[in-house]
This record gives sequence, C-alpha cells and structure tokens, in this order.
Amino acid sequence: MRKMKQSVLALVALVAVATAAEAADCGNSSKGFQGFVKQFRQQAAAAGVGPRGLSALDGVEYQPAIIKKDRAQSVFSQSFLQFESRMVTDYRIKQGAALLKQNRALFDAIQKKYGVPGEVIIAFWAFETDFGKNMGDFETIPSLATLAWDCRRPDKFREQLLGALMLYDRGDLELEDMRGAWAGEIGHTQFLPKEYNETAVDFDGDGHRNLKRSIPDAMASSAALLVKHGWKANQPWIEEVTVPAELPWDQADIAIELPRKQWVKWGVKGVHGKLKGDNFPAALLLPMGKDGPAFLAYDNFVTAYLKWNESLVYSTTAAYLATRIAGAGKFDPGRAEVHPLSYEQIMQLQKILVSKGYDVGDVDGKLGRATRLAVKQEQIRMGWPADSYPTVEFFEALKRG
Repeated sequence: MRKMKQSVLALVALVAVATAAEAADCGNSSKGFQGFVKQFRQQAAAAGVGPRGLSALDGVEYQPAIIKKDRAQSVFSQSFLQFESRMVTDYRIKQGAALLKQNRALFDAIQKKYGVPGEVIIAFWAFETDFGKNMGDFETIPSLATLAWDCRRPDKFREQLLGALMLYDRGDLELEDMRGAWAGEIGHTQFLPKEYNETAVDFDGDGHRNLKRSIPDAMASSAALLVKHGWKANQPWIEEVTVPAELPWDQADIAIELPRKQWVKWGVKGVHGKLKGDNFPAALLLPMGKDGPAFLAYDNFVTAYLKWNESLVYSTTAAYLATRIAGAGKFDPGRAEVHPLSYEQIMQLQKILVSKGYDVGDVDGKLGRATRLAVKQEQIRMGWPADSYPTVEFFEALKRG
C-alpha cells in the first residue's frame, strides 16, 4: 500500500510540475531567480514534497557556471573514431573485465533478475564516472534550480528538480550525497533525479537506494533502468560486421530493421564468427558511413542504449566497450579513410539543411537522428550513396549546391 501511495504521489507531482512549468516564467540571468524558487517551493509542496525535501531549497542561489557548462557541449560532435579513441582505453577494458570477475556473484544476481549482462552495466560505469572515481562535485539542487529557471530546457529540469527534492524528502540521500555532475546526475552511473526516484532499487537491502555509496544499488538500478528502456534478456546489442563495396545504402539506418538473412544476402559478414542468416531483426549501424566501421545493431541497442543516451556516438562507443570487456577484439576501422566534419562544420551543415526546409531540431553541432535523416535525403537528391553520414567531401558538394 505504501509503495502504491508513493507511486500515485509521484505521478501527481509530475503532472503538477509539468502544468506549473507551462505557466512559470524563465530567465537567462539571476534576475527573477529567487521568485522562481519561491514559486517552485509552493508547487513542490502542493505536489506532496514534505518539509525535509522543501528545506533543500533554503539558501539556493543562481549558478552562472552551470549555464556556461550547458552552452559548451561539443564532445558528442566528435566522430566515432575520435570519441572511441578517448573513451575505450586499455585501462577501461582491463579494469572492466577485472571488476566483472571480482564481482561475479553480484553481476550474476543482477543478470538473473533483470537480464542485463554485467559487461553492459560496467561499460556505462566506466563512461559515466570512470568506475566511481569521478562522480562530480556540483551541488545537485542549486544546479538543477538554475537549469530549471533557464529558458533553454526548463520543463526537463523542473521535473528533475522535483525528483531531487523527493529523493531527499524520502531519505534515500542526505544533502552531502546530493553532489554530482553539473546537470544534476548523481552516483556511479549518473542517474538524473527523476529516473533515480522512479527506477532505482535497494539491492543491498539496507532500506535506502543510495546510488552514490552502494555499488550493488548503483549496478542493479542501472540494469533496472535499461529494462525500463526496453532491454530484452538473452538478446544481443551490437555485433561487428564487414560490408561490401556496394549495398542499398539507404537501408543502413538504425530506424530500419531487416532480417539478418537479408543482410547476409547483400554481402554483410560477421567479424567474430559467421553471421546467422535467419529472420532475427537487425539494423545496419554505420557510425562513420559506408567506408568506416560497421555493426549490426539489435533492438537492445536501438531502444535501451539510445534511451540511456540519445547521442549515437556515445551509445555506439558504450556498446562497443561492453563487447571488449566481454572479450571481443578491436574493431576494423573500415575500407578507407573517412574525413569527418568538425563541430563548426556540423553547425554550418545544419544551417544549410534548415535553409533547405529540413527540421534538424536544435542547430547544436551534433549529428543527431534528424540531422542524419536530412543528410540522407540530400544524398539521395544529389545521387550520393545514401549512408546518412556527412563527410567533408559531401559537405563541400552540398555547399556548391
């Protein structure tokens, strides 16, 4: 009954905050911030947050450094080869494998309950905090309050601010534990407070869900979140393949899943063993286009990974690291050198695509799904192989019209 009451309360709270967010003001400076905090305190109280949770707003001040962090995100504009070379180090592969071996009983118990292999969780652990070594030291409540007041993404962060107040209110975390990344993520695998509040589990049985101090809670909660995102037990996530020189490149799209036998028919081959020619659905993932590395991406990647982090380069690299921890070898870089765009060039590309009538979402210097789809349409129009990846050569041709 208590859990049901908490679930209902959380639902009511989220609806209340979403409604309030539509009516509330926002601002790009400290002016008006304290009025917003006062208003949000009233909304949180109406949503069911008690005195303990509300006290976390006492003395909260606007954090201009957080806004600077929010405006300076270009790491996900790197190519897969650039990002992978930074993130998939020998240390992370060896340490990940060692942690999997040392904590085999824990990860076996998690996989038995949630169906998520240990190497998948450990790869996220490596990426998010370097196995807990760098969980961040920004104060969660002031950071989220600042982002909730900011006009760029207020609805998202008002939800997260409410979630943080609820976590403190129910006693899962003390204020000294509510420190982490600049955007409010907390713990070993960097949960945002809303997802923490809704999904985290008490796997060590101490009565609290502490993703900062309890490795069992953090690892099991990560598995639970992947299941919430759609993870299916006993199914793969990615598989390295090689592709022929000619292929219906417009079918190489993570939004298009075809039976493996179709990929086999078109000449796609497995790298770590023969590719099964069956009806199991898979998408062809070409993170750097037709001449770069190639993977078959399965539903666990298309759903769970890309909901954990919608950046294709992050998710592809995290999925690849999991295969390395599991024992796979280094990927083949492809048949030819690929010339990726810089952050500034991606921004220019997006502006050109917008001028042509495409909706690419934010002009943010990232090759997101909408930008890649627009590139694909232009490649088709221009008679280029429609692999959805904009090389420097394509960009120059596009500028020439």
